[in-house]
Amino acid sequence: MPKLACLFWHKKGEKMNYRNFTEIDEEFICDNCGKKVPKLGYSCRNHCPNCLHSKHVDKNPGDRQEECHGDLEPIGLEIDSKKGYVIIFKCKKCGAIRKNKAAKDDNMDLIIKLSSTGGRSFNP
Repeated sequence: MPKLACLFWHKKGEKMNYRNFTEIDEEFICDNCGKKVPKLGYSCRNHCPNCLHSKHVDKNPGDRQEECHGDLEPIGLEIDSKKGYVIIFKCKKCGAIRKNKAAKDDNMDLIIKLSSTGGRSFNP
């Protein structure tokens, strides 16, 4: 059974808000590159470490309530002083923007390439 926790999210100039987070760490086959993606083991796996693509399945992290199910393509990178590398994704189906912390086993060559895209479409 997934673990349910509350996280605090703080946006500049706003009060802290609670946001539900369902911890799901499961292996899957990447829809973009076809590689088998193992469990992360220390947090929730939400994107392929090989090609960095994800799938638009969550409204809130881990809830699997999003009906779109489009391909979340990596389009950019932010560096956060606490989270480290944060990958920016854009859904190819609905255009939604999502962000997720890079994992320890992500392809660093692609992370480096992604850092130079400037928001343009990224294709490894």
